[in-house]
Amino acid sequence: MVGLQPSEVPPTTVVKFLGAGTAACFADLLTFPLDTAKVRLQIQGENPGAQSVQYRGVLGTILTMVRTEGPRSLYSGLVAGLHRQMSFASIRIGLYDSVKQFYTPKGAERTWPNITRNAIVNCAEMVTYDIIKEKLLDSRLFTDNFPCHFVSAFGAGFCATVVASPVDVVKTRYMNAPPGRYRSPLHCMLRMVAQEGPTAFYKGFVPSFLRLGAWNVMMFVTYEQLKRALMKIQVLRESPF
Repeated sequence: MVGLQPSEVPPTTVVKFLGAGTAACFADLLTFPLDTAKVRLQIQGENPGAQSVQYRGVLGTILTMVRTEGPRSLYSGLVAGLHRQMSFASIRIGLYDSVKQFYTPKGAERTWPNITRNAIVNCAEMVTYDIIKEKLLDSRLFTDNFPCHFVSAFGAGFCATVVASPVDVVKTRYMNAPPGRYRSPLHCMLRMVAQEGPTAFYKGFVPSFLRLGAWNVMMFVTYEQLKRALMKIQVLRESPF
């Protein structure tokens, strides 16, 4: 067995919030350079005449940034990212189980319609992670431990990247464009299709997947272990001996 075993006592809301926020910050610390590289690749080619540095691939982008701007450029905006994860991820991930349990009757063997409802208040990666983990446990090929969490998080990262990449690219282009270039996100999307073709929506897909996949694995694995560790501490503190 790898990692802590599930606690017999369900984790409290405070444990879920603290564990989710801490795990998300840990994942951000380790994967932030991949996110920075992803953004640089996504906006590359939008205005060729004004850009002197050309990036090639994930590793090439990171090495070029270190050489031309210094290592600290890879972590530009990290503090704001950590603040976001501690406030946003703690609610988004910490509340997921509670919302799921609220909509799922006790003893129900199929939670698919309810998981669909939960997608309204959770991003695709949460729902996908939950579905994959549930299927792996039902198949009895895995137990509720590290390998199961790793595979589920990896699959969730891939699915989330496929679904979110077009929106992410348009958002990045739109927010980094000079004033007046695009009238709206829709205008940005249409110009991308006309000038660069549909494949432009998946520009920077590899760094996006590497970042999101790695982030999901680190966050979910850490989160699952933190929940169990915090609950063991709480049980020991409440024990009379």
